[in-house]
Amino acid sequence: MILQALTAYYEALAKKDGIARPGWGAVQVAFALELDGEGRLTRVIPLSSPTADGKKLEPQRIILPAPVKRTVGVASNFLWDNSAYLLGFDGKGRPERAKECFEKARELHLSLLSPLDEPYAKAICRFFARWAPEAAEENGVFADSLTEIKKGANLVFLFDGRFPDEDGALCRAWQSYYDGGSGGETLRCLVTGEKAVPEKIHPAIKKVWGAQSSGAALVSFNADAFRSYGKEQNLNAPVSKYAAFAYTTALNALLADGDHELRFGDTTVVFWAEDAEPAYQSAFAAFLNGGGDAITASELKGCMKALARGEPHDFGGVPLRPKNRFYVLGLAPNAARLSVRFFLQNSFGKFASNLQRHYDDIAVVGDNRSKWDAVPLWALMRETVNQNSRNKSASPQMAGDMLRSILSGSAYPATLYQQTQLRVRAEHEITRGRAGIIKAYLLRLQNNQKYREALTVELNEQTYYQPYVLGRLFSVLEGLQQAANPGINTTIKDKYFTSAGATPSIVFPTLLNLAEKHLRKLDGGKRVYFSKQITELTGRITESYPAHHNLYDQGVFQLGYYHQTQKRFEKKEKTAAAEPMKEEN
Repeated sequence: MILQALTAYYEALAKKDGIARPGWGAVQVAFALELDGEGRLTRVIPLSSPTADGKKLEPQRIILPAPVKRTVGVASNFLWDNSAYLLGFDGKGRPERAKECFEKARELHLSLLSPLDEPYAKAICRFFARWAPEAAEENGVFADSLTEIKKGANLVFLFDGRFPDEDGALCRAWQSYYDGGSGGETLRCLVTGEKAVPEKIHPAIKKVWGAQSSGAALVSFNADAFRSYGKEQNLNAPVSKYAAFAYTTALNALLADGDHELRFGDTTVVFWAEDAEPAYQSAFAAFLNGGGDAITASELKGCMKALARGEPHDFGGVPLRPKNRFYVLGLAPNAARLSVRFFLQNSFGKFASNLQRHYDDIAVVGDNRSKWDAVPLWALMRETVNQNSRNKSASPQMAGDMLRSILSGSAYPATLYQQTQLRVRAEHEITRGRAGIIKAYLLRLQNNQKYREALTVELNEQTYYQPYVLGRLFSVLEGLQQAANPGINTTIKDKYFTSAGATPSIVFPTLLNLAEKHLRKLDGGKRVYFSKQITELTGRITESYPAHHNLYDQGVFQLGYYHQTQKRFEKKEKTAAAEPMKEEN
C-alpha cells in the first residue's frame, strides 16, 4: 500500500508538472565543466549559492538523468557525476579506483553519444577521447576549485551556455537508453499490476534523519536468507522500473520539502494528500505544531473543528475537503535501509478529528508558565525527559508511538505515562504538560469508569473519588504551610508529595498534624478560610485513608493536586489585580 500510495502521489504531481519525468531527477550540482566544440575544458564554473542564513553554500538543483544506485561496484551516471567519474581525479587515496571510474564513464558516454551528429554530443565524446586524468590536476582551470571538487562534489557538462536537459538530442539518447531496460524475465509488478521487467536495485531514498547521507533503501534484499524460490535482490518483490522510479521520486520530493517534513524522536514523518494539493500538508503541519506564523490559534481550532464535523474549510485561500484521502508515513533509519515506523491512511477530516480529540484529551487549565493555547507534541515529549541531563531527547520509540496514537485515535503508549510518572517523582513538579498527559492517558485507558469523573479540564469540586480529593487536600495543606510561613523555600511537596500519592495512610496523618500547627500561626480570616477547606475535603473521605494507590490512582492524585493548585493561583491573581483598584478608591 505504501508504494502504491507514493506512486499515485507521483502521478498526481506529474499532472501538475511539478516533478521529474521517469528517468530524470533533481540533482545537486556544485560545478559545471564548460566544454568548447573540440571537447576542451575551458572553464570550471561554481554553481553553489549561499543558504538563507548565509552560513554555507548550497549546490544548484538541476534536472538531470536519474542517478544510478551504487553499492560496491563501479557505475557511472550520465552527463553528470563526481570527479572520479568525469575527470579521473583521486580524492580518496585510491588512484586505481578513480581510473576505473573514469573508464566506466567514458564507455557509457561514448556508447550513447557516438551515433549522434549533434554539437553537444560531439563535444562530450571529444572530451572523453582527449582527456588524460594523470595530467588533469595540472590544468589551470582548477586553480580555485580543485580542493572542493576532489571532496566529491557533483559536476555536470556545460556546452554553449546550456545544461544537458536543455539539449533535445541528449535527452532523447538518455530516454531511449533508460526505457530500453536491461531485459530479463517479465513479472507482474506489485504496484501497478502490469507485467514488466522488475527493477533489481531501486533508487536511494535521501534526507531521512539518521540514515546514510548517500541514501538508504526502502525495498532491498541482499542476503541468501531473504530469497524466495531462487529469486535474487528485488525480484523477491517485483516492482517495475516505472513504479520504482515513481515511488522513490515522490518520497524524495516529500523529504526534500523542509516545510512539510517533521521529525519526532528518530522518526522522520512525511505526509501528503491524494490530489497533491500542498495546502493539506501545510494545514496538517499546523495542526501538529499547534499553529504557526500563517494562522492564529483560534483560526486553527476553527479549521480543525469544521473538518472534524465533515465541513469544508478554507486554509490559505484553498478549500480543504474533509473526504480527501490523506497519508502519513513515519520512517526510521536502519543501517543502509529504512524501517517503516507507521503508515496511516484516512480521510483528511478523520485525521483532523483525531487531532482535535487529542487536543481535547490533553486540555487542562493553564498554569502561569503556559504560552500555548494547545500544547504541541514536541513540548509534551519534553515533559518526559530531565532537562538538566546531557541528553534532552525523548525516547525515539515513544515519540513515534505517541504520534501514531494521536493520528489513529488509539490508546497512548504506556511508556508515555510511565516516563511522566518518573519525572514527577524525581522533580515533585506537575506542569501543565504533565497534567495533560496524565489526564489524556487515563481517558483512553480501558475500564476507567471509576475515575473518569475526575479527568476534567479544570477543578471538579463535586467528585468524591478519593485519590482526586486527597490530591486537592495536599494542595490546600501546601497553601496553608506557605501562608503560615511566608517566603518558605521548601514545602511539604518537596518532602512528602510522592509518598502522599502512593501511601496516603502513612503520610496524611502527619500532614494533618502539621496543619494544626500551621493554623495556629494564622489570624482569624485566613485561619477560617483554610479550616473550612480542610474540613470540607476531609469530609469527602468516607473511608480510612488508603494504604496504597496503584499507578493510575497516583496519576489521579497528581491531577487533583494540579487542579486545586491552579485554583489557588487563580485566586491570588484575582486578588493582586483588585488591590490597585482598592488603593485608587
